[in-house]
Amino acid sequence: MYKSTNGYQDAFWALPEGSIVYDPSVSREDNHAKLKALKTLLFNEHPIYKENLLKATNSTSGGAGTSGYAMSPVHVDPILVDRTRKFTPVKNKLKRVTNIGRTADYNVITAKGGAFCATEDANLTETNTTYDRVSVAIKYLYSVGRVTGQAMAAIPGYTLIGSDVQGDGNSSANIINQFAQNILQTEVFVKMRELAELEEALIVRGNVSTSTYSQNTDGTEFNGIVATMSTTNTYAATGLTLTEDIINTAIQYAFDDSGRPDMAICDSATFRDLQGILSDKRILQTVTKVTEYGTVAITWLGMTGAIEIYPSQYLLNTTGNKAMYFLDTAVWEVRTLQEPTYFEFGITNDSQKFAIKEYITLVCRAPTFNSSITALA
Repeated sequence: MYKSTNGYQDAFWALPEGSIVYDPSVSREDNHAKLKALKTLLFNEHPIYKENLLKATNSTSGGAGTSGYAMSPVHVDPILVDRTRKFTPVKNKLKRVTNIGRTADYNVITAKGGAFCATEDANLTETNTTYDRVSVAIKYLYSVGRVTGQAMAAIPGYTLIGSDVQGDGNSSANIINQFAQNILQTEVFVKMRELAELEEALIVRGNVSTSTYSQNTDGTEFNGIVATMSTTNTYAATGLTLTEDIINTAIQYAFDDSGRPDMAICDSATFRDLQGILSDKRILQTVTKVTEYGTVAITWLGMTGAIEIYPSQYLLNTTGNKAMYFLDTAVWEVRTLQEPTYFEFGITNDSQKFAIKEYITLVCRAPTFNSSITALA
């Protein structure tokens, strides 16, 4: 092992003192020849160069870097996958209806006087119909983001996998990937997805009193399916496992109140129980389909016709909380005062702050047209 005892020798080894290694007054070719000679001397004779620099280069050359080794550049894959993503089949299956004003107002008939039979030339007395007004407040949903100037300058574009669902929400849709050209666009896509997931969460389990999902004060949410249905036409299956008879009885509750359920949602564990029922009958494959929204639906043939049953990631799947809700989609609407809209805040520092807002509420014109099974084991 060579040990240094002389600083001059460390740098120039046996090159005589006063040697000119670069002279700006001579031609470039002469300087090139001088440097080439110095390089040959150092690489062929200098102990440090011979011992350390003429070894074969390998993946660890240059020492350790922040990720791996300094001479081995790190390539970050341009594909970005959201591990927290949840599917939103319900919001894509219910009607979206435009709304004027900050409340959704509509009239319903709550009682009819009824027709009657009478004798010939009888005195005919009118019967009264009872009408009622229902008003549901529009709620305001926001998703806010901010990107610094440094992040916009340094972070490249990414392709977000399965970041959006496009379609009319009634029959056809498809899950797509999106390419974001910069970090601002990436954040906008992420915030759009957050807003869509919040909408789905509120449609399923929103609560106007306790605000299940809102970060702010109670009363900022609208009632979702669970809160709207409450105990209306509920089969309380406390301690029971799902059976064919329980399903058909719950559907009958809605039928007896003039409902015609054509869609249902349940938690993931109840969906598996349903698969077990159909598997025992050897008809699971014939009634199961992969939907346009990335989920699987089972078609149950009940007394109101075919009912498509979707698993929801927003319903609790623990024992005692498992449930299934049968919906007559003709009476459900997502009322919309303003669809998702992008806007920016004023610039006060080296960053760009933005938000996406949406003004909506959920309306069920006739809760009695629907039914549920709750508290399943």
